[in-house]
Amino acid sequence: MNAVLAGFATLVAVIAVGWIAGRARVLGEGAAGVLSRLSYFIATPALLLLTLAEADPAVLLSTTLVATAGSAVACALLYLAVARWRWQPGAGHLATGALASSYVNAGNLGVAIAVYVLGDASLVAPVLLFQVLVLAPIGLTVLAASRDPGQGAPSRTRLLTQPLRTPLVIGCALGLALAAVGRLPPAPVLRPVELLADLAVPAALLAYGASLHGAPRPASGGTAGQVWLVVVLKTVVQPALAYALGRWVVRLDDPALLAVTIASALPTAQNVFVYATAYDRGAELARDVVLLTTILSVPVLTGLAIVLG
Repeated sequence: MNAVLAGFATLVAVIAVGWIAGRARVLGEGAAGVLSRLSYFIATPALLLLTLAEADPAVLLSTTLVATAGSAVACALLYLAVARWRWQPGAGHLATGALASSYVNAGNLGVAIAVYVLGDASLVAPVLLFQVLVLAPIGLTVLAASRDPGQGAPSRTRLLTQPLRTPLVIGCALGLALAAVGRLPPAPVLRPVELLADLAVPAALLAYGASLHGAPRPASGGTAGQVWLVVVLKTVVQPALAYALGRWVVRLDDPALLAVTIASALPTAQNVFVYATAYDRGAELARDVVLLTTILSVPVLTGLAIVLG
């Protein structure tokens, strides 16, 4: 469990630096938005390009994906059903809530836990690829297509081509193309991409920390009900569904069952906050959910490792 705690400590330390920077105003007004856009439009596409260029797309066909993807989709749909019935938010806000209910922090915390707790980094590959190739493009398409009242509906052509104009999807497509070819560009070409990719996680964490300065207490505003709905879905329902699907549907062995349950119990990824901020749709909801699920996932992950390990 030292690896789990160390992973959380790293995240918290960088977020704290962002909060201090926001409090001291050393980055000026609007720093959180600038850092979020930097991560979203430039750094994260570069990171995904490099990640997928060396990945095996065949892992998407792994039987473990039934548990991880099935639980993620189920939680997203549950949020959409309850939120539409209870609060009736706009499409962009619904997309943020659905992503927050299902999109796990597999990119940094998940990899660390897979390596140091489960002993194999490839165990998070199916959920990571599913998120960047399926969940993110769908959610980002809705976020980009959403409009404020009075702005009019986007054209059908714009809706259909939106995924092709989304930075993360472009980065994923280029990475998969390189993986299919089976070779990487020469080092002089890769080095600037690697430098940009190194900015992705720290920029997102700093942006999140800066956004916490002056923010109200989590789940204290008008979105409190939705925040707690998402927290319950993400922290309790998603890992429970992943365990049930893994044990009784695809009948995974114990190590694989532990892996999919742990992966599904990871907190909501900071990416969701970055996406919401970039499109100004549900950023407060995403910020509160990321904070609360990160705190609550510590005892949840520890308990799962003890009981299932």
